[in-house]
This record gives sequence, structure tokens and C-alpha cells, in this order.
Amino acid sequence: MENYVPVLKRTKLFSGVGDKDISKMLSCLGARLMTYRKGEYVLREGEHLSDILVLAEGSLYIQRDDYWGNRSILGHIGVGEIFGEAYVAPESGTLLNDVIAVEDSSVFFFDVKRVISTCSSACRFHTMVVQNLFFTISEKNRGLVQKLDYMSRRTTREKLISYLSEEAKKQNSASITIPFNRQQLADFLSVDRSAMSNELGKMRDEGLLEFEKNRFRLF
Repeated sequence: MENYVPVLKRTKLFSGVGDKDISKMLSCLGARLMTYRKGEYVLREGEHLSDILVLAEGSLYIQRDDYWGNRSILGHIGVGEIFGEAYVAPESGTLLNDVIAVEDSSVFFFDVKRVISTCSSACRFHTMVVQNLFFTISEKNRGLVQKLDYMSRRTTREKLISYLSEEAKKQNSASITIPFNRQQLADFLSVDRSAMSNELGKMRDEGLLEFEKNRFRLF
């Protein structure tokens, strides 16, 4: 686990905490490191969760399959991001979605009771982590509001424009890279892949953008 301390230091959860203090806190927070192969499930729908998770390496998708096997991708989890926090409250119930490894990944599990309850020594760094957790949850809620904005658009083109525009703002560039292939992007936006591909082709022909695989340039 010590090998991942530099990664944890760059996460929002441990923002402002030094390397040595993070190392000490791993035991304090009941940290466990789990590894997953590409395609393996990190979490499954219906499970109970009592940990806050942080992706230390790799890439994950939050997804859901309906009874007939139709898949919706609800979100992408990148290195350093927190997830699972929505299900750790006593009355939260079981997981509503699956979390799957898109590539070989390593995940930290932190006991939520230890995270939100400061240790006996009441170190200021533990208090800082609790504050960081609050701010991170607030930021994630903003992301959910943004996802609702994509989904509220009526047409495939409007959904694409909304999503790609927001990514351009986040990446502060007209040339962007997204974490989805074509099928995954269609699943994320809840649109038909063929219809989406046709719309992208029309937008390219109209001079709105150009693209290659998961790289886009907006004009």
C-alpha cells in the first residue's frame, strides 16, 4: 500500500496531507487495497457497502443492466476519485448499480466509521480528511446535476453538444479526449449507437467538430 501514497496525496480526499501522515493514516482509516482484472466487478448491484472507495490505479465504469441486458453507463471513475459514499449511511440500502474495471485496477477501501470518527489522538490531518470528504461529495453532486442536464436534452445532437461542450470546459481546450468508445458513449448518453454515429457524421460534415476514436476537436 505504501507504493500508492504518492497517488493518494494527489487525491481530493487527502488534499493537504503529507506523505508521512498519509502512511500513518492508512492504518487509522482501516485501509485495504484490492486489485481487479479488466472486466471484473468491483461492486455489484444488491451488495451492502460500509466502505468509502478510492481508485488508486486503472479505470472503472458505473453501469447498470436491465432485465433484457440493455446497458447504461452512469459514470466513469478515474484515478484518485472517490466512490461508494452514497451507500454507506445506515439507511442507504443496497447498491443500485455495478462498478466494473475497464482495465486492470487497484482500489482502496476505507472503513467509513473510521473515516468520519476522528482517532483518539485527534490529529488535525484526520479532521482535514473529513473536511475533504465533505467537499468532494459536494462536487460530485454538482457532477450529477450536470449529467441530468445531458439526459434532459431532447435530441441526440443536443445531448452530444451538451456533453462535449462541458468536457471542453473541464479540459480547458477545444481538443479533448473522452473516457468512452462509441458504444460506451451511446450507453452513457442513453441513445442508440447508430443514430449517434450518424449524428456525429452530420456534425463533422457541417464543420462543427472532427473526431478520431475518443478524441474530438470542437470548432
